Amino acid sequence: MSRLPFFSRSRTIHIAPSESPLQKPYNVERNNSVGKFYDSMLLAKSVGNSTRWKMIKNFCNVFKPKSWKSTPSSDELCPSSRVKSNLSRLVPSSDELCPSSRAKSNLSKSSVSDSSCTLLSLPEADDRIVVYFTSLRGIRRTFEDCNAVLMILKGFRVWVDERDVSMDIEYRKELQCVMGEKKVSLPQVFIRGKYIGGADVIKHLFEYGELGMLLEGFPKRKPGYACDGCGDMRFVPCFVCNGSRKLFDEDERLLKKCLNCNENGLIRCPDCCY
Repeated sequence: MSRLPFFSRSRTIHIAPSESPLQKPYNVERNNSVGKFYDSMLLAKSVGNSTRWKMIKNFCNVFKPKSWKSTPSSDELCPSSRVKSNLSRLVPSSDELCPSSRAKSNLSKSSVSDSSCTLLSLPEADDRIVVYFTSLRGIRRTFEDCNAVLMILKGFRVWVDERDVSMDIEYRKELQCVMGEKKVSLPQVFIRGKYIGGADVIKHLFEYGELGMLLEGFPKRKPGYACDGCGDMRFVPCFVCNGSRKLFDEDERLLKKCLNCNENGLIRCPDCCY
């Protein structure tokens, strides 16, 4: 028989007496007998060959019972906690369940920021509605917002003092002076000299029916009315220089700049603008 311990057909392990202090063999039974064999091999670790010990240890690890496993994790001890964690990931948040709440919170933030600008006032505009806008299509979003605000106000058939900053640079400087900022978004609306807000505020007031209350008391225009002098453009060429921005001084024989028009050679329409 070989000196190395192996399993025989009769499931019996033989260990040489010179290599182990154990004198009699141990029969390997089916009910936890491998555990007893593994405990006995701990004694042979100190006296046996290191190579043979590694072979036995690897062989015993294959048949190691479940009771010898390491301490189970919290998810194995309590599977319900893992289910709860997975459910928490699947449950949507309050903003996803009710998007209107998030919209209301954003609206409240914007109203707070707009309330800080309610103290702004436009001089000499107590009897009119003033809108600063642009007619240029350079920025599509800005152009669409300006048109939307003008169409909403014209729907109430009230006269609007339209101040196009792209037609007259003085309007841009005036708006920057009132707002106290170098860069101001367009459009901006003033009613009775008080600052109201931009496109988002006007659309909100219009949807909730509050804009009509602010426009009460203004005279109504006839449906389909259009100015014959400017065609509702609010600007006409200068009558003095005819839009050339230059005048010839006959006394000095020199060309001088026209002081009656703006940088584009335009003036406000005298028929519809006052």
